[in-house]
Amino acid sequence: MSKISVRSAAFGLLLAALPLTAQAAGDRIEPPALSWSFSGPFGKFDRAQLQRGFKVVKEVCANCHSMSLLRIRNLSQPGGPEFSPGQVTGLAATYQVKDGPNDQGEMFERPGRPADPFPAPFANEQAARAANGGAFPVDLSVIAKARTYERGFPRFVFDIFTQYQEQGPDYIAALLGGYKDPPPEGVTLMPGQYYNTYMPGHLIAMPKPLNDGQIEYPKGPDGQPQVPETVAQYAKDVSAFLVWAAEPHLEQRKRIGLQVMLFLLIFGGLLYYTKKKVWARMPDGSPLHH
Repeated sequence: MSKISVRSAAFGLLLAALPLTAQAAGDRIEPPALSWSFSGPFGKFDRAQLQRGFKVVKEVCANCHSMSLLRIRNLSQPGGPEFSPGQVTGLAATYQVKDGPNDQGEMFERPGRPADPFPAPFANEQAARAANGGAFPVDLSVIAKARTYERGFPRFVFDIFTQYQEQGPDYIAALLGGYKDPPPEGVTLMPGQYYNTYMPGHLIAMPKPLNDGQIEYPKGPDGQPQVPETVAQYAKDVSAFLVWAAEPHLEQRKRIGLQVMLFLLIFGGLLYYTKKKVWARMPDGSPLHH
């Protein structure tokens, strides 16, 4: 990506993080609900998808966006992409991390370690703004939880029972694949603006960040990619990874929730039969009868 493209991409995702009320929310087109492996009470992350999603983040998004709440070692923890410790150590060593001061009181750079956070692409906020026309690129650590949209009545009622919580990844995937060039008839774009179907107001400063065949995915035994190398697949994979980044203990949370519900059902049944047995010994049904 060129410097102009990287800067525009950062500003575009910053706009995408703004509240809907700050833009033309009434002109919003609702993203389609996609199928996700982690949806529902029994959902789990697809390890291969998370690893592909990280590849998209590393090769495209990390050019201007930080993930300050993640440590490199998190990539090997259970419930996540589950890269091997050796892979994580090797990945960490590819980064140069500013550290110090040393014995001479000077800052220095060293190879990264698994315990380090993911290095930010800019030294500080001022440098990021200077490189992006005054815009500060949004941190991607929790963007999948920060972005949402209203589903409206009566669907939000059903969402309570289906545990639908995928508005964030639905929106991100739709946004990344929602560009139209040329824009619809009657839409005039200013220099540096692009048309996006799912962006509130439809105008976005981020040029299309993904293209078919842009990122090389792991090959199967036949030498062909295991999944399509398309914009739709890239967008879905990176959205899934950002969900994990925002909620790395999702699987554990769901597992504990199911265990608690099972315990409450068994405990409730025991209480019911205990109460029934106690009251059955009373002649008139009253435990206070003598």
